[in-house]
Amino acid sequence: MNPIVETLQLSDGRTISIETGKLAKQADGAAVVRMGKTMLLATVVAKHDPGAPPMDFLPLYVDYQEKFAATGKIPGGFLRREGRLGDHEVLTARLVDRAIRPLFPKYYTSETQVNIALISAEPDVLPDALAALAASTALMLSRIPFKTPISEVRVARIEGQFHINPTPQLLERADMDLIVAASEESVIMVEGEMQEVQEEEMVEAIQAAHEAIKDQCKAQIALAKAAGKLEQASQPACAKLEKPSEDWQQAMHSALYEKVYGLARQGRSSKKVYQESLQQLKQSYIDSVEGEVEQEALQKYFSRIEKEAVRNLVLNESTRLDGRKLDQVRPIEIDVDYLPAAHGSALFTRGETQSLTTVTLGSKTDEQIIDRAMLSGYSKFMLHYNFPGFSTGEVKPNRGPARREIGHGNLAMRALKRVLPPEDDNPYTLRIVSDILESNGSSSMATVCAGSIALMDAGVRITNHVSGIAMGLVLDAEAQRHAVLSDILGDEDHLGDMDFKVAGTRKGITACQMDIKVAGVSYQVLQEALAQSRAGRLHILEKMEAAIACPRQDYKPHTPRIVALRIPKDAIGAVIGPGGKVIQKIQRDTGASISVEEEGQEGIVKFFAADREAVSKAEAMVKDIVAVPEVGATYTGKVKSIKDFGAFVEFMPGKDGLLHISEVKWERVENLSQILEEGEQIQVKLIEVDPKTGKFRLSRKALLPKPAAQ
Repeated sequence: MNPIVETLQLSDGRTISIETGKLAKQADGAAVVRMGKTMLLATVVAKHDPGAPPMDFLPLYVDYQEKFAATGKIPGGFLRREGRLGDHEVLTARLVDRAIRPLFPKYYTSETQVNIALISAEPDVLPDALAALAASTALMLSRIPFKTPISEVRVARIEGQFHINPTPQLLERADMDLIVAASEESVIMVEGEMQEVQEEEMVEAIQAAHEAIKDQCKAQIALAKAAGKLEQASQPACAKLEKPSEDWQQAMHSALYEKVYGLARQGRSSKKVYQESLQQLKQSYIDSVEGEVEQEALQKYFSRIEKEAVRNLVLNESTRLDGRKLDQVRPIEIDVDYLPAAHGSALFTRGETQSLTTVTLGSKTDEQIIDRAMLSGYSKFMLHYNFPGFSTGEVKPNRGPARREIGHGNLAMRALKRVLPPEDDNPYTLRIVSDILESNGSSSMATVCAGSIALMDAGVRITNHVSGIAMGLVLDAEAQRHAVLSDILGDEDHLGDMDFKVAGTRKGITACQMDIKVAGVSYQVLQEALAQSRAGRLHILEKMEAAIACPRQDYKPHTPRIVALRIPKDAIGAVIGPGGKVIQKIQRDTGASISVEEEGQEGIVKFFAADREAVSKAEAMVKDIVAVPEVGATYTGKVKSIKDFGAFVEFMPGKDGLLHISEVKWERVENLSQILEEGEQIQVKLIEVDPKTGKFRLSRKALLPKPAAQ
């Protein structure tokens, strides 16, 4: 085993190595990426089956998995082994998939699987920024016709400076966090979150990332050349679709192109009507054709005619399928507080896309548990996106969220996360759920808009409204012309060259996601799309502000109440009590749920209940426990026990003091049991706190009139 290694250096002096020839040699391609102690193994395998049924798409599967052993951890759960991929692993796999998929040749349709595994990790290196480099290197080393290397890097802006693949500690201080994928020539994919930054600042970050990516692409070419892979001509066989003859294609184009162009030009507002008209046109042509034609090939060529017609309509006449102008946003309708029993809700409809979104406010016990190889802890903010089949008029079984739903939900979560109030202003655990009831493009951005409105309806003090818009692109590279589309339809996404989602406030962008279906786009087109997206976002924000301009002054009456109380750290034990007896009694007596945690030199007690009265009662009881006794103050105490030398009186919750027999009354007392009895409530005065032991001395006679001298 003689591994071949290429090394490259980041601007801060850290090194990344890519190697092959030692691990997984039976895969079609295998590569190991190493940075510090972090190692990722990427493998790629393609199916060699010329007899398989022909396909008109690429069945590409990309998986990313973090091995718990990589960080010296044992997985949680009953089985104690890696199981279903976590959301973060799915999201990382999607980043890789979206970056490499556009670069396979259109003729290549062999079933292909890319596996990326984190096999060693150190806390200072985030592996998601290295996954695409590993996958692309493995592809470059295989027989698969993938000859344009790509890579991804994380670019973060920290105190005005751009950092490539920063450490988690640095990333915490960043106001911009992007993952950028690119080839040497152009940008392919962008995703990330920002603290309300301007469009030109985002372009600067992408350019900084692209410069680092160029070096990584060159290293892959050098490694493939050293391994003798660039000259390989063999590749997995692909079953080809039967193609109609050239004459038949020309005849079909002549018969249908103008009709499809005219149908698209009618500007129908309903997706269903357009699709039905298109189907009727196709069926009419099929019925008129003499002889048999392979239906799958005919369908594929008809789709090409539709794509050509719709794209030319946009480029020639700046007209779209629903009749809108290129920069025009579909009609918007907003219903606030649509669900009376929810803590917050909104129904957001834009054209034929509709999101019914709810906000639920929960307690600390509702926090999401995070148990990953690289991260463990809790999350107080969740956003879940659901895309049922009926939203597009399809039959689809509900089998849990698919990768697309996880990705869309994560994008909307990142867009809204930046405007959430600090924990002191919002002690709740927040869960947003977006149910897409109707979809014709840009449902993730509808989720952002509906989520922002629902948060305000729930009374959550978000700093600004967040709106989102999806931008499209039709590019004719040969004719050097293009058109940028605002608020794209589903068909425009399918037939176009870009899906660029941008979310933000009036102050700036908070999240973005860009996918390119061509080899890449220029920075000029990117800047044009961002400028046009800003105008669209501001238009949508006006509609949202007209519906609800700011968060409600108070939570709704049926919203559970939660109050946080800061107490001295050394008082936590008194609140909890021996074996939890004190806190359990407070919960039983009030009906409130209570959690206690440490934060620095303080303790934080959180009270959660369905009504204010229960919270107020529980809070008062804890305040009594943690209150500091004041010498000279008068208290109403309860006699706990009587001894020969005095009585022990609980004058504050959890605090007992000694009422010495000499302090009961001015007159001499021979038998204390004749004056006091256990359980009796009496007024006492705190006269001393022993500085050494902290014990309390009480007096009853100090509150009684002093008898006149005899």
